Formats: sequence, C-alpha cells, structure tokens
Amino acid sequence: MTRILLLAGTTIAALALGVPAALAQTALVGIDSVDDRIDDIDRAAQIDLDRGNDAFRYGSPDYREGMSGSASLSYAGKTGATDSSEFSLGARLRFANGPFVQNLGMVLDFAEFDSDKTKEDTFFIYDANYYLNDSFYGFVLGRVKTDGLAATADDVKTDAFLGVGPGYRIVNTRDLSWRVQAGIGVSYLQDGLEGSVTETGYIASSRLFWRLNDKLFATNDTDILESDTATRVNNDLGLNVKMTDMFATRISYLTEYNDSRAVKTENKLGVSLVYSF
Repeated sequence: MTRILLLAGTTIAALALGVPAALAQTALVGIDSVDDRIDDIDRAAQIDLDRGNDAFRYGSPDYREGMSGSASLSYAGKTGATDSSEFSLGARLRFANGPFVQNLGMVLDFAEFDSDKTKEDTFFIYDANYYLNDSFYGFVLGRVKTDGLAATADDVKTDAFLGVGPGYRIVNTRDLSWRVQAGIGVSYLQDGLEGSVTETGYIASSRLFWRLNDKLFATNDTDILESDTATRVNNDLGLNVKMTDMFATRISYLTEYNDSRAVKTENKLGVSLVYSF
C-alpha cells in the first residue's frame, strides 16, 4: 500500500506541475542519462569482443557476396556551469566479389570543452585482398590518421601510408589461423608545424587466431611500418573468454610505438565484460 501511495503522490505532483509523470520520474533522478551511459558501455564492450572474433582479420575469406557493413554514431552534449560535447562516428563497408574482397573503414572522433577543442581525430583505412588460392593472396592497403590538434614539431598531424604486397596463410583451420603479409609503398608524415616527409615505406603484418576451446580463444594482431623517418609498431594481444551464454570477457594489451614522437611508446590495458541474463 505504501508503494502505491508513493506512486500516486508522484503522479499527482507531476500533473500539478504540468509535467508528464514519466518525464518527472526519469528526468529528476537522472535515469535517462544513466541508461544512455549503460548503453554506451554495453556497445563498447561488445565491439571489443566482436573485434577479437573478427573472421575477416583472422579467419578464412568466406564472406557473403556483395555489399555489407555496419555503422555507429554517438553524441553527447552538456551545458550549464561548463559546456562540452563529444561526437564519434565509426563505419565499415565491405564488398566481396568472388576472390576479391574490399574493406573501407572510417572513424571520426571529436570533443570540445568550453569552446576549446580537446580532440579532433580521424582515421580512414582501405584494405583490398585478392585470393589466388586458399593460401596466397595479394593486398592493397591505404591508411590515413590525422590529429587536428597537433601544434608542435613533436606532434604527428598526419600519418599516411599506401602499399601493396603479397600475403600467405600459414595455417587456416577452425581452431588455428595465422597469416602474414609484407609489402612496399609510400609513407607520408606531417608534424604540427606543417613540416612533411614523403618517402618509401615498408609494412609487415601478422594476424594470429588460436581457439583453445569453444569458450576460450586468443588473438595477436601486429603491424610494423618502417621508413627512414619513423618506425611505427602496433601490437594488440587479446584473450577472449566466453564462460557461459550469459558472461563473456576480453582482456587486451595494446602497444603503440612511434619513434618520431616525443613519447615513443604507449601501452593500454583493456578489460571488456559482457553479462546478459
């Protein structure tokens, strides 16, 4: 009875103020903002888990013919004592036509605090593979990463590469997949003062997937880009655990090395958990 009386009192108060009851109960206690944040966390964790189980990066080239893809959009804004806004857009487009598979990826990430930009990052990648047989393939890879806030000679404003080369699948089974590729191309670096260098670049990549059992698998994703100006290395080691249909987790350790930066090495430990019931 007490619960019914309290709900009735809330409804009457809302009507007296001319505010819908649902709005009064959610807006005043911040339920909407909490729900939105929970959704953001859910999406981020699921994306991390899906990335670790991405058949395109690790598995065999068995795709749906034609075009497919995905996109996500996020925006948050705040006004009052401080003004802030955050905008993120991510999209991936895939087109498969027999042995020729093309992928286009895009990430836009912007943030502003009290009219000052705090983040202005963009990332584009084009990855095309042509499979000669189950083991050999040729690739074309183009990538551009920009930092709109780079302002010094030590900052990297634009990091771009376009290359071609061969690839080979060393192992390709349901439980173990490992492919390597290497190529040559053009590397372009621009610092925050608009100084730039264009030179020959070399890339080597490794994609390893190891399924220990139906609940546990590991991945190791490595890219090395070498030029006269800079050596860039990315290594993403991940352990993915699906304990039950309700609970899954991914633990990852990402290392980014760029010897053209003032701080050459950055490491990031990530833990993503998903629990459903």
